[in-house]
Amino acid sequence: MTRTRSRYAPDHGLTTRMVTTMFLIGLLYVVLVGVLLAVLRGAWPIILIFTGGLFIAQFWFSDRIAAFSMGAREVTPEEAPELHGTIDRICALADMPKPRVAIARTDVPNAFATGRGEKSALVCATTGLLRRLEPEELEGVLAHEMSHVAHRDVAVMTIASFLGVLAGIVTRVALWGGLSRNRSSDPVGIVIMLIPLISAVVYCLSFLLTRLLSRYRELSADRAAALLTGRPSALASALTKVSGQMARIPTEDLRKAEPYNAFYFVPAFSSKESLSRLLSSHPTLEQRLDQLARISAELARP
Repeated sequence: MTRTRSRYAPDHGLTTRMVTTMFLIGLLYVVLVGVLLAVLRGAWPIILIFTGGLFIAQFWFSDRIAAFSMGAREVTPEEAPELHGTIDRICALADMPKPRVAIARTDVPNAFATGRGEKSALVCATTGLLRRLEPEELEGVLAHEMSHVAHRDVAVMTIASFLGVLAGIVTRVALWGGLSRNRSSDPVGIVIMLIPLISAVVYCLSFLLTRLLSRYRELSADRAAALLTGRPSALASALTKVSGQMARIPTEDLRKAEPYNAFYFVPAFSSKESLSRLLSSHPTLEQRLDQLARISAELARP
């Protein structure tokens, strides 16, 4: 039998924006591949096989790669009873299967979820997060991460980010193959010479749209977690505490965490001037707290 959907509240406004952004990213990819196929007619089987194989590999193994890269180690209920107990409560509230549970031994206070869907999902909390948060705050953070699992956000972001990276890879391959067969004075050769520029434009636009999509995703997860637990103030407290504590983490540890900011509950920045703040995968703390304050007011109404 097909399992019913989880009890996480849908957010149709944010979902519409996420779908629109995904459509624009996909449109960029289709246009790029169309140009390549038109210019390099004889190479189209190679292009399609290469892009298809790379996509399948990233889609199926990205969760394992991410978990390994961030040092996530699966733990049993006996090893981490509080963490397992909290996730059990969230699963009961949301009516969804329990994911694998892991802990990453780092003082950076954070959490993340990975996996293509509920069957392959893994939710991880760092030792720094477990040490700093109260039980209700931890529940809010983990409910946020479980929302990513319920809404298949990891799969969505994997597809979105893949298209941007692939745009650069495919155009480079096409450029190398095309330059070896065409002179720059030929009409086709001139077009091929423009491919690096097309690649750069597509990659930049895709990067910005993916970051926009990620910010929508985080706001949606905050909202879903707050409504599921009924305690938006606990999630707001956790956000404030984790963001404040992040400034006290050694710079070296933050630099190690920065490449995985798209996965984390709160992004890690090694400096206040970091370019990542301008192109962040997360909304600002003020935006997230404002949304939680509005939800709290809505829940308080009779």
